[in-house]
Amino acid sequence: MSERVYVVLGAGPGLGLAVARRFAEEGYVAALATRTTDDAERLAATLRDEGHQAEGVGVDLTDPDDITAVVAGIGERHGRIDVLHFNPSAWREKDPLHLTVAELLEDVAFGAGALLPAVQAARPYLSAGARVLVTGSAAADKPSAAAASLGVQKAAVRNLVTSLDATLALDGIRAVAVQINGVLGKEGPFAPPPIAAAMWTAVSRADDDWTPHVPYDG
Repeated sequence: MSERVYVVLGAGPGLGLAVARRFAEEGYVAALATRTTDDAERLAATLRDEGHQAEGVGVDLTDPDDITAVVAGIGERHGRIDVLHFNPSAWREKDPLHLTVAELLEDVAFGAGALLPAVQAARPYLSAGARVLVTGSAAADKPSAAAASLGVQKAAVRNLVTSLDATLALDGIRAVAVQINGVLGKEGPFAPPPIAAAMWTAVSRADDDWTPHVPYDG
């Protein structure tokens, strides 16, 4: 129960797996949560095959009760959570003239609101030095009109991180949104490995150097 634990919600085979790998390389047990347990286990198996400790679990990020159960379950199994990484976002190709209020709220609930039950469930297992990490996006400042809800999600979750950091800092726990100011690619500065390295650097900072927002410009 002394091994540090990294949890990623909304893991995938690209950035989510790369960040989990980066933390696993630092000795963390990686818990990857995706929509289905089978998908999550395939990602975890990739890390285990590389010699890391990893587990996969299914989670419905549209269901606050399921988020609570999954995150609390990980905390109970390991006795701690050291990094909680919130990675999901909803992509809906609708401009503001066609996006409905219901669709906007659904997407914001998924890409921002789901962070609330995740942190609340993790809180009993977070101790001083623990971190909440959120994948941000340039869409928060430069939204695409073709997918209007994404920018709202990213602006909302960045704002929420500011409030979380101020609240958790009282107990030595910090929150940060790493804003990726570029388009994800397979190679180059916006490929998953260098972004994962930047996320590791962001959460490794001392409290004296802390800011709740870190831009990644490649």
